[in-house]
Amino acid sequence: MKQRLFTPGPTPVPEETLLELAKPVFYHRSPEFKQILSEVVADLQYVYCTRNPVVPLTCSGTGGMEAALTCTVPTGGKVICLISGRWGERWRNICKAFGFNCISVEVPYGQAVAPAQLAEALKQHPDAVAVCATLCETATGVGNDIAGFGKLVASTPALLIVDAISGLGAMECRCDDWQVDICVSGSQKALMMPPGLAFVSVSDKAAKVMAANPAKVFYLDLKKALAKLKESDTPWTPANTLIRAMRQSLKILRAEGIETIWARHARMAEAARAGMQALGLELFAERPAAGLTVAHVPAGLDASTLLKKLEKQYGLKLAGGQDTLKGKIIRLSHMGHVDQFDVLAALAGLELVLLEMGHPVEPGAAVAAAQRVFAQAVAPVPVASA
Repeated sequence: MKQRLFTPGPTPVPEETLLELAKPVFYHRSPEFKQILSEVVADLQYVYCTRNPVVPLTCSGTGGMEAALTCTVPTGGKVICLISGRWGERWRNICKAFGFNCISVEVPYGQAVAPAQLAEALKQHPDAVAVCATLCETATGVGNDIAGFGKLVASTPALLIVDAISGLGAMECRCDDWQVDICVSGSQKALMMPPGLAFVSVSDKAAKVMAANPAKVFYLDLKKALAKLKESDTPWTPANTLIRAMRQSLKILRAEGIETIWARHARMAEAARAGMQALGLELFAERPAAGLTVAHVPAGLDASTLLKKLEKQYGLKLAGGQDTLKGKIIRLSHMGHVDQFDVLAALAGLELVLLEMGHPVEPGAAVAAAQRVFAQAVAPVPVASA
């Protein structure tokens, strides 16, 4: 039975990229690696929609988040954390770990933080040195208004620091136009790679703050990384085989075109939402992101049993809820190396399992609803009569 991965990280990896990972290990202090790194950074700038340097780090996305804060925030500095789920909470937890003064702007799970809430926080805390936000909150399926946040923060001394780990490459993210100062992403989400790499873009504004602020870390010092990046190199031993494979995935993304990619993910998200609603499932996110679809588990059904049946009987690996949402939601990822037929397969399997578990389902309803969404994208243009 074919296994299909629908978790919001890690995600499926293209075969061409996997073949790159099968090549022999090579030396990381070589002209070959410098050329590869140069290509990877250039293509990351394209995906980020930025002219700013993008630093690759050998760590998970959380390492990039930690680097962003510890290299810019002074001891005891005030940070506004916009929290709409577990990953917004991670910003707060990093602040606590390093003794930063965290101001939480928090909304219930399933909701997005409104720009008006940030405006009020900035008014009350004009001495804030950073604002931390999340593009795609994968714990809840919510997408936040980063463009709206950028307009507010740009006129202040604060830096806008964004976790785009699961959003970059799946939904619109225009770092320069939206005035994002530091944007963190990771390899294992929409960038179609295994875990192991984080990427951090750094604006001129952020670089100036870093220059005046001693880093509180050694390995994750972005100033060191930026200095070596000018030589197409890294300060420490990089995961060079992953970076070589990253080059391949980025070439695939660039060939498709970033705006085409955003549109494809938006269409898959619309189809997934339509399919789940056709099954009578209530969507969880009020402002849904394009990389995944999250729905409530029907009353009386066990989420763990549903997910196990999907995986064991049909090879479909979806994710459940975390922490307070455990057992209450299911999460269907459609980011990265996923196409419309993968989405249809996931919905078909969900139909069958719900039917087996006694939930009232009209066989084919979810697939038909999703197909109608996909059909709109390929509908022929009417020809005017002579």
